[in-house]
Amino acid sequence: MSEQSSPLDLAEGDPFGPHNLPYGVFSTPGHPDDRRVGVRIGNHVLDAGAAAHALGSPYAQLLAQPSLTPLLAAGRTAWRDVRRALTAWVSVPAHRADIEPLLHPVDAVTLHLPYEVADYVDFYASEHHATNVGRIFRPDGDALTPNWKHLPIGYHGRAGTVVVSGTDVVRPAGQRKAPSDPAPVFGPSVKLDIEAEVGFVVGVPSEQGTPVPLGDFREHVFGLSLLNDWSARDIQAWEYVPLGPFLGKSFATSVSAWVTPLEALDAARTAPPARDFPLLPYLDDAREEEPGGIDLRISVAINGQVVAEPPFSSMYWTAAQQLAQMTVNGASLRTGDLYGSGTVSGAEPGQRGSLLELTWNGRDPLDLPEGKRTFLEDGDTVTLTAWAPGPDGTRVGLGEVTGRIVPAP
Repeated sequence: MSEQSSPLDLAEGDPFGPHNLPYGVFSTPGHPDDRRVGVRIGNHVLDAGAAAHALGSPYAQLLAQPSLTPLLAAGRTAWRDVRRALTAWVSVPAHRADIEPLLHPVDAVTLHLPYEVADYVDFYASEHHATNVGRIFRPDGDALTPNWKHLPIGYHGRAGTVVVSGTDVVRPAGQRKAPSDPAPVFGPSVKLDIEAEVGFVVGVPSEQGTPVPLGDFREHVFGLSLLNDWSARDIQAWEYVPLGPFLGKSFATSVSAWVTPLEALDAARTAPPARDFPLLPYLDDAREEEPGGIDLRISVAINGQVVAEPPFSSMYWTAAQQLAQMTVNGASLRTGDLYGSGTVSGAEPGQRGSLLELTWNGRDPLDLPEGKRTFLEDGDTVTLTAWAPGPDGTRVGLGEVTGRIVPAP
């Protein structure tokens, strides 16, 4: 592989340059059962374990694993050291002879769920999304519930149905009952929806009975990825009173194959929106040194047509506040815990991160090349992409998350 044709010679502005380096797990066609930790650089994947072995890294054994889970558990010092080493390996010309043979084209490998999901929690942190949903379902009442501005609302989801990007999503079946129906009926969901979210991945666990304060966010959270929390709105509407989401949510949650480390997003940190009420001390981030928001620009496409561009910077509750809320009662963290931000929606109609909002519960269909859409039809493919501002005017690309709807069996 000559220097002139090296995959390490990236085009200027490549969002997956050395300033990014997201982690994933891959296998090659000749060895489908041999899963390896990889790092994306441009349109290639670097076999991180093999690179660490070739260059004599003390972290070679940690990276020569079939999952990111051991790296997640290793803690922040290891995360920093490994990232610093990887940056040098793909940037310093002297390493090219060792690194280039360990690069694989992204489109020639199979990407897997990169870590073992321990627990899954989903939040409801966008004021614009919560307000829209409240106006849809409570047109004569208050859009936000009385607790919304005082704590990040969330619920525990199903870790076992978190799937990697590219996995087909089977249309769920369940009970549904419209307000005018005399009795519930059973069948495939007719209001299958998306939720454009950002998922945060926990690395270092915590002890049961010991809350995690706001300032310890970076000590526990390794990174983030795009997340689509598929939702059957008709099933959910009938079942959720009084205990909340269940079958309408638990059938599938799609995550990107790539986890972007928090350090790659330092240049994208931003202040969250102004808070309307004083916060209790465990959630009050007014004196935190690091701004809690992240400036991510998300795009939602259905069958290749962009239908929304939600801004993550508008989220009322931050990831650090969500982590504090998850643990303030003494609940412990486990390596591989995943928590979703909740649907990301902005103030404008074209910034809404769900079809429920985009079509106003089916009242205002979207015009797509394939025809009008209120909710998803079999065969539809949904793809989320995103980027964030990086250092020195660069962009940090997030790995896409995509899924195709297939009929119920």
